Amino acid sequence: MYKKIFDFSALCVGEILFIIFSPTGKPYSFGHPSIESIAKRFSNRSLPLQETTDGPIETYHKERINLLVQDFNHIQDQLYVIKEKKKEIALAQWLHGTEIRHWWKAPIDQDNLR
Repeated sequence: MYKKIFDFSALCVGEILFIIFSPTGKPYSFGHPSIESIAKRFSNRSLPLQETTDGPIETYHKERINLLVQDFNHIQDQLYVIKEKKKEIALAQWLHGTEIRHWWKAPIDQDNLR
């Protein structure tokens, strides 16, 4: 349940304080970014939201952007390698006169319809 609450907090970019009591009356709590910051915000309503959440949220966004940039660069490198191999294959086929001839590229009158 704590993980779901954390995910919800990150998804909505908001502060969450979750308190649940066991049947014996023992409290369990979860707060994001922290229980103390949310309690301070709750007790002092004039405190701007940005003062308590900017740090963790900004760090999360920067880390997420960095991961996306790394993925993009990796895929771009793979695409470059594939394009280069394709050029090498085409050049080798052209030099050896063994270009691949696809049946769908041949003129219709040369097709054997049987």
